[in-house]
Amino acid sequence: MKEVLYQRIATVLTEQIKNGTLKTGDKMPSLRTLHKEYGVSMNTAIQAYLELEANGLIVSRPQSGYYVNYKPSNLSVPSVSKPANRAKPESVETLISKVYATLSNNDVTRLSLGVPENELLPIAKLNKELVNAMRNLTGSGTEYEEIQGNRKLRRDIARLNYTWNGNLSEDDIVTTAGAMNAISFGLMALTQKGDTIAVESPVYFGILQLAKSLGLNVIELPTHPVTGIEPDALKKTLPQIKVCMLVSNFNNPLGSCMPDDHKKEVVKMLSERGIPLIEDDLYGDVYFGNSRPKPCKAFDEEGLVLWSGSVSKTLAPGYRVGWLAPGKFKDKIVHQKLIHTVSSTTITQEAIANFLEKGRYEHHLRKLRSELHANSLQFARAIAEYFPDGTKISRPQGGFMLWVELDKRIDTAELYDRAIRQKISIAPGRMFSLQNQFNNCMRLSYGQCWSEQIDDKLKQLGRIAKGLI
Repeated sequence: MKEVLYQRIATVLTEQIKNGTLKTGDKMPSLRTLHKEYGVSMNTAIQAYLELEANGLIVSRPQSGYYVNYKPSNLSVPSVSKPANRAKPESVETLISKVYATLSNNDVTRLSLGVPENELLPIAKLNKELVNAMRNLTGSGTEYEEIQGNRKLRRDIARLNYTWNGNLSEDDIVTTAGAMNAISFGLMALTQKGDTIAVESPVYFGILQLAKSLGLNVIELPTHPVTGIEPDALKKTLPQIKVCMLVSNFNNPLGSCMPDDHKKEVVKMLSERGIPLIEDDLYGDVYFGNSRPKPCKAFDEEGLVLWSGSVSKTLAPGYRVGWLAPGKFKDKIVHQKLIHTVSSTTITQEAIANFLEKGRYEHHLRKLRSELHANSLQFARAIAEYFPDGTKISRPQGGFMLWVELDKRIDTAELYDRAIRQKISIAPGRMFSLQNQFNNCMRLSYGQCWSEQIDDKLKQLGRIAKGLI
């Protein structure tokens, strides 16, 4: 009888989910509420939710509850990218500058900005740690830090890598001014003008612009929106490249995450040729599943993987605190840091170190992951409801980004121009390649607290997109 009862409850809830009474991204009633409303035991309530979870209709978030995870049938994942790499690189600096001119405009709904908004950050606690840092540091933090970086911070970063079975110590880590600074040190240490590097496609435009400024040639690799780069495609480029540069976990802008076997294969094929891999893993901590995905660094036996991260996407974007575990290239990286920055910012490093040391970081991350996962589901629901037929979106299992592929007749650079008049900012897909591709794509960030206003802005954006067909 109990089996029939929990299935009956699951059937009722399934119908509510599919008819939209319970929308994608909504929080489900608590188990205790289910227990009271249906007059059933807690075990029966749990079984009903396990049934819904097994059918992919809801998803559990530790210490938060269950959320509707229904995938509307009219949304497919975007296409695998197919960069030609024969085309002459085209300039997109003007487009990038135009989009990021709204970076500090609070009147604009910044769906283009890939960081969590202030309401999702523990700002009051960080303020206390800044005050503590000034009180406790010699000279109140006015003195230079040692070149390799704040020792306490390096120790905390090394301690946190237990989540992916890392084997790093504080001596393996160099602190930097954010992840991009770490990547910059890596490229400057390992390449010369005219060298060629391989990257994902699409890829964060900052990486492309950095490579271009260093006079590097860029091979853009075919990339799957779920599993990341295609290892066979990378293999074909090995005779040409000096360095490989990957955002392996929940990359920006696709949100793809390389499976472990792909990571292992990539590290192996690169190590056989002695090719370094610069790995940007700043989104790895923002996972929606049960455990953190391993970085490529976890499979590195030769010291050829330079693993970078930061707290810019999880804790304090403006503090500019990042790091690099450069493996066998540590001396080169320390030299680059010495000649380019001398020292990292003393006070912010100490404040972040204190925050990590007191165990608050994991507590904050659990809450952040829950909020962002719910946001991603709400965005998927709204896009399915408001955007033109045939729209495709990525299915990220972590991070902040949705990659949206629209009808080929829609130019998202023009969509940006029209949307910004309604105070909506997007990131046109063309920004994420040096080639003339992704013109009908865009990146949307769900790093803001979900609200009726965000829903209305997505409805407006969908209406504008329909008007371009």
